[in-house]
Amino acid sequence: MAAKQKILIVDDDVNIAELIALYLTKECFDTKTVNDGEEALAAFEQYAPNLILLDLMLPGIDGYQVCREIRAKSDTPVIMLSAKGEIFDKVLGLELGADDYIMKPFDSKELVARVKAVLRRYHPASKKNSSPPNVKCVEYPGLIVNLSNYSVLYQGQPVDMPPKELELLYFLASSPNQVFTREQLLDHIWGYEYIGDTRTVDVHVKRLREKIKDYGSWSLATVWGIGYKFEVNR
Repeated sequence: MAAKQKILIVDDDVNIAELIALYLTKECFDTKTVNDGEEALAAFEQYAPNLILLDLMLPGIDGYQVCREIRAKSDTPVIMLSAKGEIFDKVLGLELGADDYIMKPFDSKELVARVKAVLRRYHPASKKNSSPPNVKCVEYPGLIVNLSNYSVLYQGQPVDMPPKELELLYFLASSPNQVFTREQLLDHIWGYEYIGDTRTVDVHVKRLREKIKDYGSWSLATVWGIGYKFEVNR
């Protein structure tokens, strides 16, 4: 019998945390609830969850800082929960490395669907990482993107990046000068089951540009009003 996937629930509202735990337990997940940021970081190490549901407004260390510290050492999926509806808050959460963002109040079915969708997106990367029979690699001057072992070399130096950033870079670089809409990139990289919006693509491209600067003979180019392409000067 397969082991249950573990969900760490972080919310200072005990009633909401227990309600979420009830929803997920009914779907055969194992859950643990904590109520502040310090507890969350300790529980992350001890409980080793498969996914974290993280409220933003926590006493002490807030959800943004918890996400930042977890992302510094792990790619474990994080879904942020917040009563804040501002676009700025959502974008900041995604830029810090969150995989999804749910606004309160939320429907229980939507919450469960998003948890399952994020977990489906996360596990294929692990499987690809562990079985490399066919090497998938693209190479340009100053850049090597290897999808088989999830590594990137830029100007001879390794670059750390989460799986989705690397997959997006590989996908664009493996089709030079081809323009992809944001919707196409969502479908190819995140999958049809992804419940999100095209801003996710913009955030990931922004992160890539911070790590991989244009090289002269190639660049990550914006095609205004359409999407993105990996532009190569032939």
